[in-house]
Amino acid sequence: MSAPVHARIAVVAGDGIGPEVTREAVKVIRTLAELHGHRFEVEEGLIGGAAIDATGSALPAPTLELCKRADAVLLGAVGGPRWSPSAPVRPEQGLLALRKELGLYANLRPVTVNPKLKHSSPLRPELLDGVDLIVVRELTGGIYFGEKRRDATSAFDACTYTVAEVERVVRVAARLARGRRKRLMSVDKANVIETSRLWREVAERVVKTEFPDVALEHQLVDSCAMLLVKRPRDFDVIVTENMFGDILTDEASVIAGSIGLLPSASLGDGKRGLYEPIHGSAPDIAGKGLANPYGTILSTALLLRYTLGLEAEAKAVEAAVATAVDRGVMTADLVRDGAVSTEKAGQAVVDALRAGSRR
Repeated sequence: MSAPVHARIAVVAGDGIGPEVTREAVKVIRTLAELHGHRFEVEEGLIGGAAIDATGSALPAPTLELCKRADAVLLGAVGGPRWSPSAPVRPEQGLLALRKELGLYANLRPVTVNPKLKHSSPLRPELLDGVDLIVVRELTGGIYFGEKRRDATSAFDACTYTVAEVERVVRVAARLARGRRKRLMSVDKANVIETSRLWREVAERVVKTEFPDVALEHQLVDSCAMLLVKRPRDFDVIVTENMFGDILTDEASVIAGSIGLLPSASLGDGKRGLYEPIHGSAPDIAGKGLANPYGTILSTALLLRYTLGLEAEAKAVEAAVATAVDRGVMTADLVRDGAVSTEKAGQAVVDALRAGSRR
C-alpha cells in the first residue's frame, strides 16, 4: 500500500438516503485509515434541502468554506418532493453552486458489470461480458446554465458553449482514453444544433493535435443511446455535453444492474474533486435502511484514486465491493429475496477490506 497520507474530507450528506449511504462510505474511509496508517479528517456540512430547512440557503457559507478547505468532498444526494421545483431556493441549486465554486467541470461516471449482477440488468447476459466504459460529462455549461425566460405562452432556455469549455473537458476524456484502450467517442447533435457543431470541431482539433495516439469517433446522441443498449462492450470513453451526459449516464446505469451501484467523480484543473453516487435522494425509501451504499462506497474509491493518488487503496475498495456482491450481500434494488440492509451491505465491504489486508 501507499505511504501514509493526511487529508481533509468534507462530507455533505444532503437529503433522502444521502445520510444513510454516506454513513457507510465514511466507515470505509475510517477503516482504510486504520488499516494503512492514513489520517483522514472527516468534517460534515449541510447542503440541499436539509440546508434550506436549517438556514434558508441550499449552500450555506460554512459548508462552502468547509468544502474549499477540504482536499475532497463526498456528497450523498440532494432534493425531494418536500421542496417545490418552482420555489426560489431549491436543493439542486446547492450542488450546482458547489460545482461552480470549486471549479469542477468534468464529471466521470464509470460503468462496469459484476458477473453476479447480470440477472439485475435488463440487457441479455451475453451483451454484458467485458463492459468497461467511462462517460465524461461536461458540468458547468450548456442548457442547464444558459439564460432562461418564461411567460404565459412560451418558455426559453439558451444552450451556450465556449471553445475553452469544450477544450478542457475533451482533454480530460482524451487523457483517460490514453490510459485505457485509446478510444474516445465524442457525442453531440451536430446535424441540428449549433453548439454541437462547435463541440465536434473543437473535439476533432484537440484530439488530432494533442492526442494523436487516441482514436476519435463522433456519434449523434440518439444513435449513441441506441448503441449503449445494443453493443455496450464496444465503448471505452465517451465525452459529451451537460444535458446529453446527464441522460446517457442514467441509461448506462441500468447496464450495471442498478443506478445504486454507480459512482462518479467531478473534477477540475487541480486535485480536489467532488465524489457522489449518481442516484438521487430516493425519498420513498429514506430512513428505511433499504438504500444501496455501493455506489457511494465506490465513489470513495474514485476519491482515493483521483484526489489522493492512493491507487492501491482504491483498488482494495473496489475489490471489497466485488467480494461483498460475490458473497450475495445485496440490497433490495439488486435482489428480490434475501436483500440486506444498507448497514449490512456497508459492513460487508468493511469486513472484506479487513480480510484483504490480512492476506
